[in-house]
Amino acid sequence: MMEYCRMTLPDRGIAGIIASLLAAVLPGLFYSGSALFTSCAIAFLFLSFSIYMLFSFKDIKSAASEAALLFFGVMYIPYLLGYLVLLRSQPQGFKWILLIMFIVMSCDSAAYFVGCRYGKRRLYPEVSPKKSVEGALGGLAGSLAGALIARLLFFAELSVGDALLAALLIGALGQVGDLFESLLKRSCGVKDSGTIFPGHGGILDRLDSILFASPAAYYYAIFVAGRLFS
Repeated sequence: MMEYCRMTLPDRGIAGIIASLLAAVLPGLFYSGSALFTSCAIAFLFLSFSIYMLFSFKDIKSAASEAALLFFGVMYIPYLLGYLVLLRSQPQGFKWILLIMFIVMSCDSAAYFVGCRYGKRRLYPEVSPKKSVEGALGGLAGSLAGALIARLLFFAELSVGDALLAALLIGALGQVGDLFESLLKRSCGVKDSGTIFPGHGGILDRLDSILFASPAAYYYAIFVAGRLFS
């Protein structure tokens, strides 16, 4: 959240830190298993940010966009990360989280190597000039391989069909998450979200795919492969 606030609201340093600390509480509330606590926290954050912007704006023309950016950051990062908590709390949840990691990392690695070797057609040059259609397809192939390897190593309860479908869903949304963060960075005029990992960027750069993959994995596990949780 601090990386996000530094990108989107660089002139509000202290406000970004406070917003990050408040938002960091949200994923922990998922541990309570109470939808009431979680919805209450989201409402509290929305009201807090709204009141703060109401009495602290510097340029009234940008006040609405700044308020929207603050609350959007809450929904984008801590709220989506909360799905990992929900997933972990389920039977087989730890294996599902490992499955996400296998799929996302395999997708990223395969997309990079295939894109470097065979990439010719640009996937979305306005957002990410280096990504290619060939790389994206290679990433999906890597997702399938990662899911099957995960099933072989530690998730035998997962059927081959579920592994393949989960791989396509998580792999595709992971790539969309990566593109979306690239959109944010280009919109804000920055190369990386942070510098905590030299040569690789910030924490948000490492989590962008997982943010989009987490809710997809949770709902797939619950509604499609729910027999694993019975």
